[in-house]
Parts: sequence; C-alpha cells; structure tokens
Amino acid sequence: MHDDRALVEARLKRVLDERIRPAVYPESVPLEVAVWNAPGEPVPVEEGLAATPQPIAVGARWGAPWATCWFRVTGTVPEAWAGRTVEAILDLGFDENMPGFQCEGLVYRPDGTPVKGLNPRNQWVRVGAPVEGGEEVRLHIEAASNPVILDYHPFLPTQLGDKETAGSEPQYTLARMDLAVLDETVWQLVMDLEVLGELMAELPVESARRYDILRAVERALDAVDLQDVNGTAAAARERLTGVLAAPAVPSAHRISAVGHAHIDSAWLWPLRETVRKVARTTSNMTALLEDEPDFVFAMSQAQQWAWVKEHRPEVWARVKKAVADGRFVPAGGMWVESDTNMPGSEAMARQFVHGKRFFLDEFGIENDEAWLPDTFGFAAGLPQIIKAAGSKWLLTQKISWSQTNKFPHHTFQWEGIDGTRIFTHFPPVDTYNCSMKGSEIAHAAKNFKDKGVARHSLAPTGWGDGGGGTTREMVAKAARLRDLEGSATVVWETPEEFFKKAEAEYPNPPVWVGELYLELHRATLTSQARTKQGNRRSEHLLREAELWAATAAVRVGFPYPYEELDRIWKTVLLHQFHDILPGSSIAWVHREARRTYERVAEELNGIIGAAQRALAGEGSGTLLFNSAPHTRDGVPAGGARNPVIEGEAAIASRAAGGFVLDNGLLRVEIDDRGLVVSAYDLVASRETVAPDRAANLLQIHPDFPNMWDAWDVDEFYRNTVTDLVDADEVAPGEGASVRIVRSFGDSRVTQVLSLTAGERRLGIDTEVDWHETEKFLKLAFPLDIHAERYASETQFGHFFRPTHTNTSWEAAKFEACNHRFVHVEEPGWGVSLVNDSTYGHDVTRTVRDSDSGTTTTVRVSLLRAPRFPDPETDQGVHRFRHALVPGAAIGDAVCEGYRINLPERHVTGSGEVAPLVDVDQDAVVVTAVKLADDGSGDVVVRFHESRGGRVRATLTAGFEVAAAAATDLLERPLADAADPERDRDRITLSLRPFELVTLRLKRA
Repeated sequence: MHDDRALVEARLKRVLDERIRPAVYPESVPLEVAVWNAPGEPVPVEEGLAATPQPIAVGARWGAPWATCWFRVTGTVPEAWAGRTVEAILDLGFDENMPGFQCEGLVYRPDGTPVKGLNPRNQWVRVGAPVEGGEEVRLHIEAASNPVILDYHPFLPTQLGDKETAGSEPQYTLARMDLAVLDETVWQLVMDLEVLGELMAELPVESARRYDILRAVERALDAVDLQDVNGTAAAARERLTGVLAAPAVPSAHRISAVGHAHIDSAWLWPLRETVRKVARTTSNMTALLEDEPDFVFAMSQAQQWAWVKEHRPEVWARVKKAVADGRFVPAGGMWVESDTNMPGSEAMARQFVHGKRFFLDEFGIENDEAWLPDTFGFAAGLPQIIKAAGSKWLLTQKISWSQTNKFPHHTFQWEGIDGTRIFTHFPPVDTYNCSMKGSEIAHAAKNFKDKGVARHSLAPTGWGDGGGGTTREMVAKAARLRDLEGSATVVWETPEEFFKKAEAEYPNPPVWVGELYLELHRATLTSQARTKQGNRRSEHLLREAELWAATAAVRVGFPYPYEELDRIWKTVLLHQFHDILPGSSIAWVHREARRTYERVAEELNGIIGAAQRALAGEGSGTLLFNSAPHTRDGVPAGGARNPVIEGEAAIASRAAGGFVLDNGLLRVEIDDRGLVVSAYDLVASRETVAPDRAANLLQIHPDFPNMWDAWDVDEFYRNTVTDLVDADEVAPGEGASVRIVRSFGDSRVTQVLSLTAGERRLGIDTEVDWHETEKFLKLAFPLDIHAERYASETQFGHFFRPTHTNTSWEAAKFEACNHRFVHVEEPGWGVSLVNDSTYGHDVTRTVRDSDSGTTTTVRVSLLRAPRFPDPETDQGVHRFRHALVPGAAIGDAVCEGYRINLPERHVTGSGEVAPLVDVDQDAVVVTAVKLADDGSGDVVVRFHESRGGRVRATLTAGFEVAAAAATDLLERPLADAADPERDRDRITLSLRPFELVTLRLKRA
C-alpha cells in the first residue's frame, strides 16, 4: 500500500493553521481598552479596580519589567449575535511559548470576583453561551509584565532578573482585545483532527489502524469547504465519528491523568510573583472544574495554598468549594516541593509536618503520597521520613533527565538507609507538563518499563513551572483518548486513585536501594553559597531555639514561642524550594533570601538568648551552653556548666619553612606555601596526608557547562585545573594558628589553620573575596587511605558511595551531596572532613607510583561563578569553616559535624543547667527537643541511631514523666506501636540501624 501519510499530514497542518483554527472565532468586534500603571509593587485588588485608567490602543507598548498594569476592557455584545456563544479574546502580547515565562493576567469582574487567568494558551473569557445580544461587558485585568528571562538558545546573562537592575523599558505590545463569536463545532473539529493526526503520526507504518485514520482525515478534509469552514465543519466531523468511536484494545496501557500545574515557588520570578501565579492558576482550574465534570486537578505545596488563603480570599472560597467536591485535590503533603539532598534531618521532617498539618487543619485531608516531580534527585534517608510522616507513596519525574544511565523502572519499591521501602512511581510520559499530545501519550506507553507485569502510569497534565494548569483543549483531547483504538487509554483520576490501582496490580515490584541520584544539575550543590549558608545556619538556630526555649519553659516557666517558631520554620522551609536552596533562581530571589535569613537569625538569636538568660539566672560566672547532641568540654548535651578544657596547643617554626602546630594529639606541618604537608595522628602514630601530596590545596577549574549554567557542572571541567599554591603571606595567627593569604585572578583568599587544646581536629577557616566568572573553586585533601567507599551524611544517618568508577552509574556521581561530614576509613582508622555550610564534594581514588598504595582525595566545592540566571552569582566575600579530623570513626564524624555547626555559647550566670533529656548512648543522636505543637506542654524528643548499627539506649527525662508514647512526625501516637519500656523518667528502647524515633513525653 502506498504510504501517503506525509502528504496527508502536510495537508492537515496547513488546513488547520490557515483555515480551520482561524474559523473558531468567525466574527469579532473590538473592545475599548484603558490602562492604569501601578506604582512600585503590586497593589491590592480593590485599589487596582478603583484606579482611573487612561485609554490605550491595541499595538501600544506597555509594561516595564516586573511592573503591574491594570487594564479595563469594555464593550457591548452585538444584537445580531443573540443565541450564539461569545467570548472575550484578551491577548496581552503573548508569544507562542509556554505560559508562565512572560506576561500574565488575572481577570476580575467589577465587583472584584476573579474570573480566570490569562496566558499564551488561555486567552479567552466566556461572556455568554448563549448571549441574548446587547449585554454590556466590563472586565478588569491585573496584568504582570514579567520579563522573558529564559530563552533556551542560548542562556544569555541578563539584568532582567532583578527589578533593581531591569530598567523601565516597556516589554510587551498589546495585541488582540476583542469580543468574538465562538463556533463550538469548529472548535470540536480542531480537537478531533489534532487527536487523530497526532495518533496517526505515532502508529507503526504497517498498522491498519493508521490507514483507517489517514483515510478518515482525508475524507474530513475533503468535506471542508475552505471558503465556508463554519458551514461545513459539522459534515467534516461526521466523517470522523467512526475512527473516533473505535475502542482501545483490552491490553492498552492505562494512563491516569491528573490535572496539574507544577508552579515553582520561585525561579525566574520572585516569591511575590508566585503568589499571583498561584491565584491565576487556581482561578483557571476552579473555572475549568465547573465546566468539565470529569476533570480532576491536584495541587501540591501547602505554602501555595496558604498564599491563596492569605492574599486572595475571593479565590480561596472557590478553591475550598472545589476541594469539598473532591475534585480539587491537595497533593504531596509537604510545605513546598523542596530540594531533598541538602535540607537537614529536622528540616526534611518539618516539610511533611507543616505540609500535612495544613491540609488536615484546612480540609481534614491526609496525603498518602509525596509529590516531587521536579526535585533534583532524592537523598537515601527520605523513605523513612515519608513513612514517619504517615505517607506511603512517592511520585517523581525528574530522574528521566539523567544524562548517562536510564533508570530501569517506572514503578518500584525504593529502599532507604534504614530499610524502609516506599512504593514509588516515575511517570513514563517523561514530563510533568503533559498536554495530551499524541506523541506524549504514545511515548508513555512505549517507554513504560514494567510491561508484562503492570500497565498503569500517571501523567501530570497541565502547563507548569510558571503556572497555567490544564486547558480545555487538554480536557477535550483526554475525552477522545478515554477509549480510542491505537492509543493508551486516559482517565482523570486523583493521585490516590492511581496509586491504589498501581499498587494492587503490582504487589511485588523491583527494589531500588539507596539514593535516587540525578545525573544532572550537580552544580546546584554549590551555586549561591550565601543561600546555602543561610539555610544551614537557620536549621541549627532553630534547633537551638526549640531546645533552650523548651528547657526554659519546663525549668523556669519561660513562655514558649509557639507562633514565632511556627512562622520561622515555614519561612526556612519555603526557602528550601528546589530552585531557591539549589541556587538556580534569579538574582532577586537570592537577594531577598539573604535578607530573610538575616532576619531569621536575628529573631532566633533573640529567642535563644532570652531562654539561656532565664536558665543561667543571676551570677557573674560563665556558663557554656552546649546545643550539640554530644558532650563537649565536660558539658553534657543540651546542658550548661563551666567548661573543662585540658591540654594546650602550640605553634613552632618548621625547619624547611612554614610552621608546625601541635597539641599532643595532632601534629600538623604547614609549609611556606601554606599547604598542609603532614597531619600526624600522635595517638595512632598514623599520617593523614598522602606521600608527596599536600592538603588544604585550593584548586580552580574553568566552569562552562553545555547547558543550564547555575544548575550543571559537566565532567569535562576536570580536564583543566590550576593549583593555587602561591601565597602572599604565611604567618602565625592568634594562638596555635597560621594565617595564609593568596591572590588569584581578581580574587583573594585568607585562611586560618588552627589547633585547639584537647582536640584531634585541624580547624580551617576560609574567607574568599570572589570576583571570578565561570570558574569552580575546590579545596582538596589527598588522604593516605585505601578505601573503596566513603560515607557522607544525609538525613538521619549516612550513605556510602564508591570511590571507584567500575560502572557508568558510579562514574556519573562525580559530584555529590553531603551534610556535615564526609568520612573515609580503613578498618580501625579513618578521617573525617566536616563543614559548617558546604554540600557539594567529590571523592576520587588514585594509585601512587612510589609505593603502589592508593590516595583517596576528598575535595570540597566552595564557589562557582555562573552567569545565568543571576549574572552576579556569588560575587563578593564568603566565609567557610571546615575541620580535618584524623583518627575519626564514623561516630566521631557525627560528633564533629554537629560541633562545627553548633558553636558553644557563653552566658553569664551561676550554677549549671541539667539537660531536659539525656541519652546514654553516643550512637543515638537527638535531632530535636521541643514542646508539642498542640500547646499541651508535652515534651517531644526526636532521635535516631547514627552509626549504622543496632543499639539499646535509655533516655532519661529531667522532669517527671506521666506517660510516654512513640509518635509519627506529626506527634500523633502510632497505632501499631507499643508504649516504650519506661521506669518512671527513664525510657529504654532498642533501635535498628539509622532508625528514626519520635517520643512524646507527658509531664506529670
């Protein structure tokens, strides 16, 4: 049979583009338009509606970058249109790209009632169906002239990413502003032809179904009078009824479509604009739900729901009604769709606490799924956090972006570090912006890796990133694909409905153990260092604030700051969103984040200081408050007393140049280049630094990835490296320390290397005045250790990665995440490198020529200098703290990691402060001590086994305990857990490796 598909496809495209689509609106009249330019930031809706606009004509320029313009459009429906469907067509100057990356609008009626959002794929507002003729039309548009930041070819540095540098030049040209007749028959014909044309393109050449569709499309096009499309559209549709009615085969792949708009809480727009994006999208979706009875929409990120409630109460009322109807579905149960690599243990837990609690409080709905389609990989500690929050499923999509290895499953059990397994789905449609194109549906069916044992997958359907959501065109296509021969079947379902079906049909899916590493976007572990420091420091300040406020509340009646802590936690959690914490947002976002973190620190330090002063009481002595979960300088974890410091540290000149630091436990030689050529463990008689190598070596690489500047570092960056060995100054510092100054390029580094008495730890304080462009700065430590794997801290434990590259999976992990420590070990002796604010690192293994031994080199990633989307990324002064800990076991690494992140605080007072809770096993790490969120006064303690072994531990409360219960993260008693073993104020538990436990202690 002759294959003339190409001819039919070409004909179909031209007829659709030039004749049928233009006939959707066969008649139109212009609207009158006026505009008021809001000064400065967006104004309240009532102010925009009340403003006096000035006339503006179609074709006029409008909208400075990030400005808000209120348009008023007015007109009268012609009498001759009576009985027909009429819509307003409102084109603010859109291009044909995705919604959310350019100007947008929200339409209001004169009384302030929101109607719907405007974007390139949603330019219509229904006036009447049918109209009577003569109706007066008056609409207001809150239009945001957000500039186009992302132009994929290429990524060019731009000053448009901050209102302070974006200028005032108008960005857009006002386009069509009309009243128009909608010919619904022609619109339906467009949907018929698009679905069939797209399906035909995906069917095999030899498929009989393909030729059935081809001939039917030909017959339909033959029936269209190109001079009278509106008069012949019905006849054309009739010729397609047969092929559209043919049912799918029983074995067809089944797709659960979930209406969705993955709205980035900040990215190429600031937080304040996301508030409005959410309002536009939710207005669109509630309107679509009213028009389409089968449609279901799911929205994640409790923070975005909270924004609607706070800032758009008129939209919130519509959302609440749609939720009550069961068709607007809260999803995910997290405060935001956060990064999951970098947030600390408690922060990751609180994402679920605050997210799930919001949906429970507002709607009585509990989410069983975690919903993270766009997060840049998943830490190995996440499964037990999901389970501890009371959830059991996970959805993600981003793993499809991995560049090297294709993930082998789409539905599987994901096993975390403690053995917890979570039923996980990774949609084979490979997008969280599914638009119901035939190519997407066909790809999902072909791509699904679990054929033969399962046939359900999920498709998040709607425009996302910058918002927009599902369109009526997507719904119309889904209706045609519900049961169509040659295609997967499509049905609108909630995430819960999908997961129940998927789990039922696939009771024994394959298991993936360990992290879900994304082989892309590795540089997000380093970009925007100040944002990452702000996050890390905020997390630890929150720990301190809760600990000391709870201790003071129980001991001396200190007023526990429930509301303040709740608000601050939500602020910190918001900034863990997967384009804020990873450093991939515009300059405006990170400028605001820096100021926010400063305010957070000021407020938390105020809470900490007040609580500690209340505990310290009167007196002139000095108390050391120890917020870390381990004893320090004789002070117990969570307590305060006079410190006990033994030993001394000294500095001496080195015969070959440089200096020697010695405290009786560790002897460190620093040469005249300021490099550490020896770090000798005097206790173990063991050298740390590899032979003929030097540690504390700053290295700089060129850094120009193939794409996604702030996101990516490509492996070829390693091909060129410059060792920064020239020193401007190497001199003694205060105490037992050496000060080193280096200059390179336009930048300057000042380091202080120090030993303190009684500690087997080399402190490394680094200040970088950074003025490089497209460079990557690393700090290297070549270690005299033979190790095939190393440990890096993750949430509630640590995770092992190989140091070798036996397979492509291992080679792809050339940049990875750690929290407070990296630990490398031979049996009986190891080394840890701990940090106070860095995440990215690499570990490599090389063979030495001299003695056939191996060197394991740990490198910390300090700074990058990408130019997109923030052209001034990380320019300026940065301060980092690291410590090299020779002779460290994994428990020492945990301890030192906390120590460097929770420096001691000295407070004037008397006596001592006993811990509110004490644990008798160092392997058990307490991550939170707080009062229960419900205001009951109960004490909540969260802890975990930190070394990867089994342990039996006793927790002793410093108050009389009336009852003790194991709870989930939301502080609710676990239904299947027995009460812990208790003897008055002592609770004894047995913990599995890395097991996470939350105890709620009722005070007598």
